[in-house]
Order: sequence, then structure tokens, then C-alpha cells
Amino acid sequence: MSTSLLDATPTRSARKTLFRTDIQALRALAITLVVVTHIWPTRLSGGYVGVDVFFVISGFLITSHLTSELARTGRIRLAAFYARRIRRLLPAALLVLAVTVVLVLVFLPYPRWGRNGWEILSSATYVENWYLAGMSVNYSALNDAASAVQHYWSLSVEEQFYLVWPWLVLAGAGIAARIGHRNPRGVTRALSIVVIVVALLSFASSVVYTAVAPSQAYFTTFTRAWEFAVGALVALGAARLAAVSRPLRNVIGILGFGLVLVAAVTFNSATPFPGAAALLPVLGTAAVIAAGTGAQRQWHDLVTATAPVQWLGDVSYSLYLWHWPILVIAPFALGSDLSLLTRLLVLAVALVLAALTRRFVEVPAQRWSRWGSTAFRPLLFTVLGMAAVAALAATAIVAAAVGADADRPPAIVHAEACLGPAALAPGAKCPDAFTRLDYSVMTTKNEYFYTPSQCVGEKRLVYGDIHTTLSCDFSGGRPNATQVWLIGDSHAQQWQGAVYDLARARHWRLTTSYLGGCPIADVAFDGFRSEWGPAEKNRCRTWSHEAAQAIEQDHPDLVITAMASRHQLVDDGSGRSHDEQFEAGLQSYWKRWSARGIKVLAMADPPLNGEIRSPDCLLLAKNDPISCARPRAQAQPPDPIVAAARGANLPGVGVLDLSDRFCDRERCYAAVGGIPVYYDADHLNLEYVRLLGPLLQKGVDALLPAR
Repeated sequence: MSTSLLDATPTRSARKTLFRTDIQALRALAITLVVVTHIWPTRLSGGYVGVDVFFVISGFLITSHLTSELARTGRIRLAAFYARRIRRLLPAALLVLAVTVVLVLVFLPYPRWGRNGWEILSSATYVENWYLAGMSVNYSALNDAASAVQHYWSLSVEEQFYLVWPWLVLAGAGIAARIGHRNPRGVTRALSIVVIVVALLSFASSVVYTAVAPSQAYFTTFTRAWEFAVGALVALGAARLAAVSRPLRNVIGILGFGLVLVAAVTFNSATPFPGAAALLPVLGTAAVIAAGTGAQRQWHDLVTATAPVQWLGDVSYSLYLWHWPILVIAPFALGSDLSLLTRLLVLAVALVLAALTRRFVEVPAQRWSRWGSTAFRPLLFTVLGMAAVAALAATAIVAAAVGADADRPPAIVHAEACLGPAALAPGAKCPDAFTRLDYSVMTTKNEYFYTPSQCVGEKRLVYGDIHTTLSCDFSGGRPNATQVWLIGDSHAQQWQGAVYDLARARHWRLTTSYLGGCPIADVAFDGFRSEWGPAEKNRCRTWSHEAAQAIEQDHPDLVITAMASRHQLVDDGSGRSHDEQFEAGLQSYWKRWSARGIKVLAMADPPLNGEIRSPDCLLLAKNDPISCARPRAQAQPPDPIVAAARGANLPGVGVLDLSDRFCDRERCYAAVGGIPVYYDADHLNLEYVRLLGPLLQKGVDALLPAR
């Protein structure tokens, strides 16, 4: 398929391809940042910007290739373009996916097979980014149990770009032809206008969507398209860039590398991204590419043009493919958490596999004579390759379901009395309370939170233009229905399984409001685990203040509140301790609510067992769940929420401390009564929370008897 849109005469200079050592160096830098951040996330928190470097490079190179072909021949052969992309990318990508399926089935416990199977299927069809967006995965979060192919999200974005971009170039050339500008300069001008419009629309959507739904915005294609467009604009402006003086271009190139490094060092998981923050690595990459336009050597060549840097750029694609599945699977293959030595081993294995894949798969696949001269065979390979990987992924999905059924333990006498937190109830006689674990629960019910699908009268209310609050009406139209708020950070959200169950049973009108990492307390908030910048701190303070006012105005019967108060930093400059400031801040809001007759139930934060052990501890120690327990003194430091509630001496303010359903006198457990306690490092498993529902009901009834 080809389309003639341009009067052009092939020239020798147009056909000449210049190898860009600076672009190879950018690839080397990008893969280094990504790999280091993944293997040592606490050492380099912002290395994820390496992906943005790759996006800009792709936008530049693909646009350069397409416009070069258009200038030489007056047309773009779409089938040939897609065939080249297939030969370049798919053989290695599908090989790694196929090997990963095998590794998952061999080394990972079956509760992880199903999720990995679905993501491998999504990766093989290049929609992994949309799968993760739908799952609202926080890619930068250290406590998420990632799949072995989660990193394929960026490859999915790139493939979607490759699918659409040639048509956009054709559209720009078509516009130029329609207005009579069939010469290369006219086409370049028309294309530049089209690309600028795409860039502006995409960037605006990126800023807005990152503020509204950051987890989804990270993965979606439309929030990333502007990064490719920036690279495209550099390609379209190459002729003018070549006229810039050499000294100035040298300075711009070095500054560009510096911008990328600054982003990698200063950004972290709390940085709103992509959004406006992505300008730093994107413009830095564009500066390096723009500065390298022309044949002259550059000052940074002393480092960037060296053989090791260029080699790393050569293997960057294969290294990106291999490093993540090895990193995810290694703890299970080794039977322990990764140490410094084993992390270095992961890096070494990934480098070796990348070199072998580059040598025996990537390069031969591009030169293989049996591809033929048409696009038919590459397209046939794509269909067959994807089908083969999909079949393997389906095997993992089915095997996970079969394993769950096979591993379900037989019914025991007095099962309900020993199920989950009931095994720690006073007087409970459950000798296997901490030694058994129902792995079928980890497959089907190990979740974090859920929102009922049958909410009635659902409304989305925005406070302070920064947060979304959900209201569900379970009253069925009953007059004088009880009105309840559940508010806090994700440690409040983890309780909503039990709260929704109670709301449905009691016919409440329920409002939930959360802002991750942010306390609902009148405090000088100074960050969450030291990772928040000024914008995030101000956003939290604004939300907390306006949400507290909204509760006063709404005047509910009851407010249930919870938060990760032990991790939330406060500093009002008074010299008081963290706990003293937090207790005073909590009591400040509670006094205001109590004065209006609003009852307050403060939920004590669960023990930190999940954070001081590996989130995968139960999976690594399948036959010995008690080994994941931790001393109670270590897992349960003082909680400001409990102290504030007990010291408030306010009418209608109570505290519900369920610590004894997580711990005995000596230890706090990761599994109780056959049920996993934690979903990840610091959030409770939904199934365990719902089993705590009767205790929540008692706590509510002590303040607000059922109507």
C-alpha cells in the first residue's frame, strides 16, 4: 500500500543515513535509568523517565524515516513500513513473552499465574497499557505485586504510535497537496502544524488527566502522544537546527543530558506524572537530539561515543525486555528476598540475555531473507506469534483456576469459628490458626478494595477541584436514613469492603472521600514518607481543610475515619513531637464535628507487619505462613489515632482498635485462620476486612444504635 502526495526526485543525499552516536547514548542513558530504578528503587526514584526518553527518540526517528521516504519517492509505502516495524520489534518481544510464561509456571506460585497470564496476553496484543490503566496500577509504587510483564505497557504505547503516526504524516501531506504545496517545504510546514496541534491537545489532556486520575494517566496513549510529537517536531525542524552554531549546539546537548538526569534524581513516586513534570526529560531529550543535527563531533562524544556506551545503546531494547521478568521471578527462583549480591546477579543475567538476544534474534530477524519482499510474511508471523503466546498465556490462566480448586483445604470442624480473624477471638480454639493458608483465597479474593456495582443514586462531588468523592444511597428511599462518611487516605479506603456491607445492611446514605497518603487532620502536613514535594503537600492540606468543612456542612450522623498516621509527616515549627502534633490535629477536627452532634469513629491503623516483611512473603513461604509473622513490639508502634481518641474526652467520639485480631501477645501475623491479612505491603486484604465486619458493626452501634 502506498500513497503519492508529493512531487519528488530521489537524491543521493536524501538516501544517505547518518548513524547518530548521541541517540545511541540517549538509549544507553534511558535503559540505565529504568533498570537501576527497578532493581534499586530506593536509590534512584525517578529513573522511570527513561521511558519518556525512548518515546521522544521514537517520535524523532519514525518521523525522520517517513518524511525522508516522502521526500525521496513522493509516497509512503505503509505495508513496507509496518513490515519493518514487525521485523525490528516483534521477534524479541514475543520470545521474551513465551519464555516468561514458562518461568512463571515453573517458579511462581499459582496465585500469581492468572494475573500474569492476562497481562502476558495483553502484552502480546500490545494493549498492556490499557489493561493497567483499567486496573489503576501505580507503576511507581514499591508495594504493588507487579506482574512479570508489566513493563510491556510502554511497548504497547509505542506500537500504537507506530500504527497511527504514518497516517498522520499522510494526512499532513494530503493537506499540503490540497492547498497546492506539493514541494517538500510546503509538506514540512503542513506537517508541523498538524504535529503541533496533536502535541498541544495531548499535553493538555496529560496535565488534566494526571491531576484527576494519575494512575490511569500514566499508562494511556493520549497522555503520552505529545512526547512522540516533540521528537517529530525536532525531525521536521532538522534543516533549521543544522544552521545553529556548533558551540551553542554543544552547550544545548550537554544541558539536555543534564535535564534528563535532574528529572531522574529529583522525581519520585509522588511526582504527578506524566503531566507537566514530563516536560523536563522530554525537552532534555529533544535538546540532545536537536543539538546532534549535523555531522560534527560534539563535546559529550568523549563519553557518549565510547564503545561501552554505544554497546549499551545497542542492547537497550533487549535489556528492557529481559530485566523486569528476571527481577520479578528471581525471589521465587531463589526462595528469598533479593540481597545486594542477588540484585547484581539479576543485572548480570539480564545483560547476558540482552546481548544474546541482540546477537541471535534482533539482528538476524531484521536481515532474514525468508521475510520476503512483501509485507505478507511479516504480518503472518505477527498473527502466528501472537496466537502462540496467547495460547501459552491461556494455559497460565486456566492452570491458576485449576490450582485454586485443587489446593482448597478440606472443611474443618467449626470452620466459621476459626475462619480469618475469628481464629484470634477470645476463647477461640484453633490450633492451626497461623499454620494453614487457603491459597484459593489468594487467587480469587486477595484484593484491596471494591466499589459496589449496585450503588443507587451515585454522584461524584468534587471538593477544592482536587479530589473526587463518591456518594452511594443504600436507603431505598427510606425517610430519615442514616448518613455516614468514610474519609481518610488509602488506609481508610481499605476498610470500605466492611463499611459497604454494613451500609447495605443498614440502608445508609454513604459518602466516601479519600486522598492517598493524606491525613484528615488539622496539621501542618509535611509529606508522606518524605517523598512529597510542595505541590503535593499543598494539595493535601487543601483537601483536608475543605473535606472537613464539607462534613460540617453535610452534617452526617457518623464519620468513620482512618489514615496511615504513623507515616504522615507533620511539622508546625512548635518543637512538639510528631505524635503530639498529630493528636492535636485530629482532635481539632473531631471537636468541630462533635460540636455539631456528629459522631466520630476513629479506626486504629493495623499493625505494620506487611511493611517489615516482603509483600510476597506468603507466596515465598507457602508451607510455613507463620514464618511471615513479626514481633508485636516491632509491628505495632504507637498509633496517634488511638491516643487522640482516648485523650479527646469528647462526646460521641470513639476508637475501634482491632489489633488483637491481627496479633496475639507476642506476634502479628500475615495469615490468620487460613486468610491472608494483607493485600500488599501496607493495605489489608479485602476478604479479611469483610470478615471483620461484625466487629465494625459493634463499634458503630456503640456510637450510633441501628435505626
